[in-house]
Amino acid sequence: MTKVSIIGAGNVGATLAMRIAEADLADVVMIDIAEGACRGKAMDLTDSAPIMGHNRRITGSKDYKDIAGSGIAVITAGFPRMPGMSREELFQKNSSVVREAAANVKSLCPQAIIIVVTNPLDAMTYLASRESCFDRRRVMGMAGVLDTARFTAVLAEISGADYKDIKTFVIGSHGDSMVPLVSCTTIKGSPVSKIFSQDKIDLALARTKNRGAEIMNLLKAGSAYYAPSASAYYMVRAIIKDTKEVMSVSCILQGEYGLKDVCIGVPAKLGKGGAEEIIELPLNGREK
Repeated sequence: MTKVSIIGAGNVGATLAMRIAEADLADVVMIDIAEGACRGKAMDLTDSAPIMGHNRRITGSKDYKDIAGSGIAVITAGFPRMPGMSREELFQKNSSVVREAAANVKSLCPQAIIIVVTNPLDAMTYLASRESCFDRRRVMGMAGVLDTARFTAVLAEISGADYKDIKTFVIGSHGDSMVPLVSCTTIKGSPVSKIFSQDKIDLALARTKNRGAEIMNLLKAGSAYYAPSASAYYMVRAIIKDTKEVMSVSCILQGEYGLKDVCIGVPAKLGKGGAEEIIELPLNGREK
């Protein structure tokens, strides 16, 4: 698997392209309707290659035919969520973008694995799955990886622990109803419920759920892209290297967790086959 296509060359897409190339994972093709900006970013990234010491090819285009032969297609294209905009309003704006992208992936690289980053994430992932008709293991959304990273960052801030000493998962919908699994969260091997009071845990949960909106309000225009691109990179890396790492991603469920024909964040084992296995963790009543 030597080629990854990124549909959408905005901040998330271009930063993801940089991460993939500089990690020497794959050649990258970026597709965007703003062809000049897309090609310019690809050229700029190419010029950094001799400095960063990789030989990966990075190209930019507005023509979908250039994604042919891709092993992974990452859909980042779409309108960003602006302050005051509901996720329902965002769905209306981005559904046609994702439909077109998924249809072209189906036609031009029918063996590819699709990773959706466009918001509202779970709905867009479901839409891409329906449009492509791919096996459900080959269509997933980047959600829980980002939310888990944010919860980890918040817990590190309030505990002083290193990130590597915090183990947790965030599942459920990518948005205000995300579900950080407190029952599965440990810091240096100790349950978080034995370290912090419930009030402090609730504060950490609230900060995690509001993290994206907080960043968006600080930026004034646009939304977060460093952590979303890192999250998508982590998924791409797991698939290309066939690591079998378990991470929280948005998948189509067919009975797991008591849900059917719905796309939502759950722990899954990622490898060369995509989301190869959904892991059902024991949840307490509140988490269910």
